[in-house]
Amino acid sequence: MFSIIIPTWNNLDFAKLCVESIRKNSAYKHQVILHVNDGSDGTLAWAREQGIDHTWSKTNVGICNAVNEAGGLAKMDYIVYMNDDMYVCPEWDSQLVYEINKLETDCFMFSATMIEPANHNNPCVIHQDYGSTIETFKETQLLKEYSTFPKEDWSGSTWPPTLVHRKYWLITGGYSIELSPGVSSDDDFAMKMWYAGCRIFKGVAKSRVYHFQSKSTLRIKKNNGRKQFLMKWGINQSAFNKYYTKRGTIYTGPATQPEGVVMQWEQLRAWLKRKMA
Repeated sequence: MFSIIIPTWNNLDFAKLCVESIRKNSAYKHQVILHVNDGSDGTLAWAREQGIDHTWSKTNVGICNAVNEAGGLAKMDYIVYMNDDMYVCPEWDSQLVYEINKLETDCFMFSATMIEPANHNNPCVIHQDYGSTIETFKETQLLKEYSTFPKEDWSGSTWPPTLVHRKYWLITGGYSIELSPGVSSDDDFAMKMWYAGCRIFKGVAKSRVYHFQSKSTLRIKKNNGRKQFLMKWGINQSAFNKYYTKRGTIYTGPATQPEGVVMQWEQLRAWLKRKMA
């Protein structure tokens, strides 16, 4: 059903748990594709031993290069980008398939809804702590409770796990390598989808994954994604999320082109920031 792209960087135990959860908790059979960065911790040997489709780089090439390389092996009509520190809950894929089947278009961007242990007041996620490490992970409890937390479909799909049609992955060129190693690359990809005609940026409430949070990003030297987004698109990242995809609000239907005095001010503010950069 899906080609699931998972970049991983010497995170063997989490990668194993992620792939195991896909195999155990999915309603459909999917193609799993790893991009192994380095892999000297045993990840590369494990991927080969398991017969998992994978690409490999000797060093950490970052998220953008990794997902693009792995995407080259995708065989299915739909591509899902997922982090290696995620555990998919039952029905995660069947709920996405249900949403796909309701549409008369293949131009959309869906996100599953993350359950996270740390509370960052993010309206798109469910805050529940089932552990932040493999050793503290309360898998049995999660599987009993994951579907009991109230949540409505939300607007502003950009965060993984994200789902797009393979056609639009190819049209947009995947993730932009100039944003390597990857800060703001999710929003950049969403903006590329916007220019490709996408107006459906929907977080699916009933599709749920547990996210252990930041098991690789804390180890990298980050790019200045906000500045790069501004210079590339002529608008602040925060304005894109607020006025275009309306991130975090209850989903009420396809997005519309933002207009009016507020947007004129945002565009002027962005122009001034670019001039001063």
